[in-house]
Amino acid sequence: MGLQRRCLAAGSALSWALSLLLALALRGPAAGGERGGGRGAGRRTGSGAADGERGGGRGAGRRGGERGGGRGAGRRGGERGGGAASGAADGERGAHPGADPGFREEYFEQLLDHFNFESFGNKTFRQRFLLSEKFWKKDEGPIFFYTGNEGDVWSFANNSGFILELAAREAALVVFAEHRYYGKSLPFGPDSARRGRMELLSVEQALADFAVLLQALRVRFGAQDAPAVAFGGSYGGMLSAYMRMKYPHLVAGALAASAPILAVAGLGNSYQFFRDVTTDFEEQNPKCVQGVRDAFREIKDLFLQKKYHTVQQRFGTCQHLSGQDLTQLFDFSRNAFTVLTMMDYPYPTDFLGPLPAHPVKAGCDQLLSKNGSIEGLRALVGLLYNSSGSEPCYDIYRQYRSCADPTGCGLGPDSQAWDYQACTEINLVFSSNNVTDMFPELEFTEEQRQHYCLKTWGVWPRHDWLRTNFWGADLKAASNIIFSNGDLDPWAGGGIQSNLSASVIAITIKGGAHHLDLRGSNPADPVSVLEARKLEAVLIHEWVKTARREAALPSA
Repeated sequence: MGLQRRCLAAGSALSWALSLLLALALRGPAAGGERGGGRGAGRRTGSGAADGERGGGRGAGRRGGERGGGRGAGRRGGERGGGAASGAADGERGAHPGADPGFREEYFEQLLDHFNFESFGNKTFRQRFLLSEKFWKKDEGPIFFYTGNEGDVWSFANNSGFILELAAREAALVVFAEHRYYGKSLPFGPDSARRGRMELLSVEQALADFAVLLQALRVRFGAQDAPAVAFGGSYGGMLSAYMRMKYPHLVAGALAASAPILAVAGLGNSYQFFRDVTTDFEEQNPKCVQGVRDAFREIKDLFLQKKYHTVQQRFGTCQHLSGQDLTQLFDFSRNAFTVLTMMDYPYPTDFLGPLPAHPVKAGCDQLLSKNGSIEGLRALVGLLYNSSGSEPCYDIYRQYRSCADPTGCGLGPDSQAWDYQACTEINLVFSSNNVTDMFPELEFTEEQRQHYCLKTWGVWPRHDWLRTNFWGADLKAASNIIFSNGDLDPWAGGGIQSNLSASVIAITIKGGAHHLDLRGSNPADPVSVLEARKLEAVLIHEWVKTARREAALPSA
């Protein structure tokens, strides 16, 4: 069985790969508590160009995930957001060094419901995917399959240059599949994000979509024996790991970058995320963290004195503030720190909106350059909410909307879909406490989540389902999965940070932010990510080689 394969069983080639792993990566993966835990075949394809109820929210102009433009500017640029309508790599500077990968945008008639034979019968919807044959050599190259996450698929394709660089070396067929209910893959058209129409949005349905599409593409290209490798970042990284676990006969392995599979299964510390955001700023400049604390405390004191107009003027809100706006103002501000930390790349990016190189440092420089603490906070959040410099004020309700994910959902239909997922299977119950972190005390408990989700979507979260269905932390039966995390990424603490077996490998990227290893090569890349990519390339090459050898063996 594919699920039982182990890297070391493949012979000398894999022994060599493991030696390289020991030399490069195991220099070391951080221990769980170090910073994280403690820190259809034949189906046709078509071408086509209140406090108790408070959630989090990715805001202004922000996932395209991290869930567009991204969090902050439309939500995770790549994890909920836009993307080029053409295929040019405008979503990532330097994403595809060299020639254009030549993506074609196509659509696949996908089953609405894979698990119910009655409600929708064999009705279908159009699932979008991107396809590049530029590097592919039939009968030689594998299939690289990106398991799309919570946003427009172009955004992920434009920000995952490493996959394309590796495809050029491995002669791979490249597929970026869009997740149902996001981008243009809408089961019920424009009404898909409405309450009562979200019932077919789940991790299981999305994985089944990917499995059916992959099999259909194998038939279409006469590549039934071509090994496939799943790739993904953030939620997409979770899906790539789940794909290997759920469909090991279809994918030979998975690269799961910045995949918080423990956190979303309800495992871990609810204060970990914002503690780790604070740690990144503390390591940049302790004075910055104190300045942030001072700003939030001064805003709270002014609200207690009912000096709302003073806050409005000094922070620059468009709204006339009142006492009921304090939580929204705090959430709006905290969200900016989330995005700056996730996107703390050593070069400028526009994945979640335009950000400078080293945005955490840039934010601290902004904050400390001002005379007043509130003015400094205003300047810092402006890196996200006013990157153009043209916004006269902050509309804290338009630019940021609360939801069932305290790290943010973003804006628009994609944010609605992610909100629903955070109300059903995905556990994102994170809080700040002003003790282990620099933020105001903003609790988001399981009880608050339940109340919010029942009121908003009419659903009751199933806290333990991902642990039951996708194994939680008990991954001893898994194989051929790479879990990579950057030590600057606050999501790392919710992921796998130590090796679980000879073939379930953890790679820690020193100085790396959110799935840095998936991005294309850049002259400013730290040595750590260069080594991580080398190791990933070696392991993926061996998975493909082993899968081809096993496919050639006579059937029993």
